[in-house]
Amino acid sequence: MRIFFNSDLTFPLSLKALTGEKLTFCLQSLSHLSCLKRIVLHKKSFSCPCHWSQINGRCFIFVAKPMTWAKAEKNCLSMGANLASVRNIKEYRQIQGLILAAGYETRETWIGGSDAQEDRTWLWSDGSALRFTNWCPKQPDNLTRKQECLQMNYSAGKCWDDTECSAKKPSVCVKKSCPR
Repeated sequence: MRIFFNSDLTFPLSLKALTGEKLTFCLQSLSHLSCLKRIVLHKKSFSCPCHWSQINGRCFIFVAKPMTWAKAEKNCLSMGANLASVRNIKEYRQIQGLILAAGYETRETWIGGSDAQEDRTWLWSDGSALRFTNWCPKQPDNLTRKQECLQMNYSAGKCWDDTECSAKKPSVCVKKSCPR
């Protein structure tokens, strides 16, 4: 058990390192000492809303309705999400599994990558840079000079391809998981 006095505390107080410990907080003044009840901090567990799947600490949902990339992003935003960003190959395979479980095999599907703001500068729709990529060979190629959006599950390699944002495809959204 740890005992903390007001003179020992700095704010904001980080309780992460104290998870699982019994704690007593004491306030000391010139006239008296008062201690707060012991508490035990537990690690927060996180969950996803109904119909969303937790992958790598985030919540994903496959949207089967074909839409343009912009409408798919707008749809994700309406659910408090963005088109999916992908952090690593394991997460990518799990997203593919999500699509497969929905009965859509591994169809070409929108995720959140785009270089519409600046050619060859790929960003996720949440504004973050692509740190992991899974481009197909010779991609992205901007073949028609209008290929500014990222589709997954392209070709036999089921890898990434740049394509025209006006194409209608199913999509995958992602949002942060919520504390229980």
